[in-house]
Amino acid sequence: MNKEEKAKLVQRINELAAKKKAGELTAAEVEERKELHQIFLKDFRAGFRQTVENIKLVDEHGNDVTSEKAKAAQREKGLRQD
Repeated sequence: MNKEEKAKLVQRINELAAKKKAGELTAAEVEERKELHQIFLKDFRAGFRQTVENIKLVDEHGNDVTSEKAKAAQREKGLRQD
């Protein structure tokens, strides 16, 4: 999802949230709101996962202390040579 699409998604979610606060949501809007939240969460989780998987942890002595699970994910993506 690009920035423009994400901005439109968030804008629509906020419109529906404001409308809900006023107590005016229709059944179709309630369903749309649920779907938009799921799309937003899926995109957020994917971005967060990518960020976490790309992290390399180093201790104060310069030793790589990245978890084996993260290292495996990085190897799969071609981000690690070891």
